[in-house]
Amino acid sequence: MASENLPVLIVGDVHGDLERLFQALRSYPADQWHTVFVGDLVDYGMFGVGALRYARDRANTTVLMGNHEVALLWALRDPTRVGFWMSIGGQEHDLAELARDPALQSWLRERPALVRLHDGTLVQHCGHDGYSRWMEAGTGDPIASIVARARDLLMHGGEPDLWDVLSARNVFDQQPDRLQRWLEATNSRRVVFGHTPHNNRTPAIYHGGKAINVDGVFSRSHAKYRRVSPIAASVVTLDALS
Repeated sequence: MASENLPVLIVGDVHGDLERLFQALRSYPADQWHTVFVGDLVDYGMFGVGALRYARDRANTTVLMGNHEVALLWALRDPTRVGFWMSIGGQEHDLAELARDPALQSWLRERPALVRLHDGTLVQHCGHDGYSRWMEAGTGDPIASIVARARDLLMHGGEPDLWDVLSARNVFDQQPDRLQRWLEATNSRRVVFGHTPHNNRTPAIYHGGKAINVDGVFSRSHAKYRRVSPIAASVVTLDALS
């Protein structure tokens, strides 16, 4: 079955906790679900590159670019950025492992910045409208124009611009008018994102379900992880959000 015909499973920021990811997805066979990762599979935890490989090789899966993937690729291209990347949770062995895997590098650079699902749900890394700077006026599909521009930046040394957008603080939870304008600009009915941790036991839902945060501090290596940070705060089926 094509992935667009499968039910959708959304996975928040994994941050290198591969063991917990195995546990979280055990009940969701890859051939029965279209899995969408919101980005930030790397850093903090010890198995960032392992998480990337797992997501890459999982059938029917869409992996979005997060700001931590941008920082990792930036450090790979420019050694002067390694210190900054490590200061935000980068693991030196992950950088070395990625450097030895050109195929994974190529795959990672091709990850989309966002995706709109069949039901009109927009999925992106951060809850912010900074992606709009990559829209091209007059194009029929704003999502395609954003994805194309972000990918071009990643291929041609544009990490500063990508970092600026993908690391922006979530605003949709507090600014409903701004959220509505973004939904209208992207022809979407709601937006799902991660990036900034919430403290709920299930995904944080704002403004009548128009904005949903799935960063429930999934990684046990994250500084904000708490014993009461359940998997269900970060991993959710699309149907459960309806």
